[in-house]
Amino acid sequence: MRIVLSNIGTFGDINPLIAIALELKQRGHVPVMALPAVYEQKILPLGLEFHAVRPDIDPTNTILVEMVYDIKNGTEHGLRNFLFPALRQTYDDLLDAATKPERADLLLLGELNYAGPLVAEVTGIPWASYVLAPLSFFSAFDPPVLPPYPRLARADKAIPGFGRVIRRVARFVSRKWSEPIYELRRELGLPRGANPLFDAKHSPYLVLALFSRVLGIEQKDWPEHTRITGFCYYDADAGNQALPENLEKFLSEGPPPVVFTLGSAAVLAAGKFYEVSAKAAIRLGIRAVLLIGTDPRNRLKTALPESICVAEYAPYSALLSRSAMVVHQGGVGTTAQCLRAGKPMLIMPYSHDQPDNARRMIRLKVAQVMQRANYKPWRVTRKLKAMLADPLLPQQAKSVAQQLSHEDGVRGACDALEELYRHTH
Repeated sequence: MRIVLSNIGTFGDINPLIAIALELKQRGHVPVMALPAVYEQKILPLGLEFHAVRPDIDPTNTILVEMVYDIKNGTEHGLRNFLFPALRQTYDDLLDAATKPERADLLLLGELNYAGPLVAEVTGIPWASYVLAPLSFFSAFDPPVLPPYPRLARADKAIPGFGRVIRRVARFVSRKWSEPIYELRRELGLPRGANPLFDAKHSPYLVLALFSRVLGIEQKDWPEHTRITGFCYYDADAGNQALPENLEKFLSEGPPPVVFTLGSAAVLAAGKFYEVSAKAAIRLGIRAVLLIGTDPRNRLKTALPESICVAEYAPYSALLSRSAMVVHQGGVGTTAQCLRAGKPMLIMPYSHDQPDNARRMIRLKVAQVMQRANYKPWRVTRKLKAMLADPLLPQQAKSVAQQLSHEDGVRGACDALEELYRHTH
């Protein structure tokens, strides 16, 4: 089959698609990656077809990233000021990818590609959707943490059925955001349709939940035809999974370090995270790795001791298994790699799914959480000292990693896509 895989987002959103595309190609299919142009140099070396989809993502536009990671209004800003102004362009680009030079047999769409369901509806091409974290389902039976209103989630324990209130709050707050989608539907001669932010983004044929059951299990109000596959891991840099030479040398010369990282997006709005992290590591006298990304603002101004190694990027799959603990932002991709490596976590969530993922890690007893406002050198020092001395955290982390070792999210996702193709052709 010829299948177009498309989403708009950071590497955390795109990497699972790459993992699936590589497996589909291995099985003899023709995957076409319809992504923002910034990813082309990462995709073409893998031997995959690439089709650019607007809006492009400028990794140097830190103002946009900081806006999107505003805990109060970040999601709204990201949709209304970045994705939706380019909605017609996204539609046109994806329509080209789906029909030229030949018609696709299937589409696999991420939830941030809000033009995707419209392309599927206009062309009649069967489609599957995917989500990366339980938050995306906004279940009343497993209520998520809403970043602007984190205390609402706690109320569900005290007030039975409060999860329904949380879901209604989310729909009410965002009720005006989707007007650009409704406007494009009218322009295309389509009926108004279901709520684009909560309902229409899920395929009526197949919804792939690309996460492990340790993160979330099926709920009665999830979309029909949802299949939990397990995590889909991919973290190579254009196929390269080797560690930087200085980091490889550092790891081989001493005990496992604590890794400090902010994933692929929050790293562009790091603030004083790396400065605070370095101070805490020095006070504790521990070895540390700082993954600072390419933003020059993250480079520390003061000299660091040999016990701290700085790198712009390292594949988590090669690094985290050789660490003692990971301090991160709570993105689902980073969280999945920590779970896979069997390492305890200290999570400093920003926005979107991160507060909800953090709460789920607390439930698993593999992590503790520190809010960004509290991320100060003395607090981090005290927290890490206690966590590193707790024998139960690494034991539980290893136990969860054992559960994940029996899962194969990529195979499960590809099996489901092939099954959908057989049923629709």
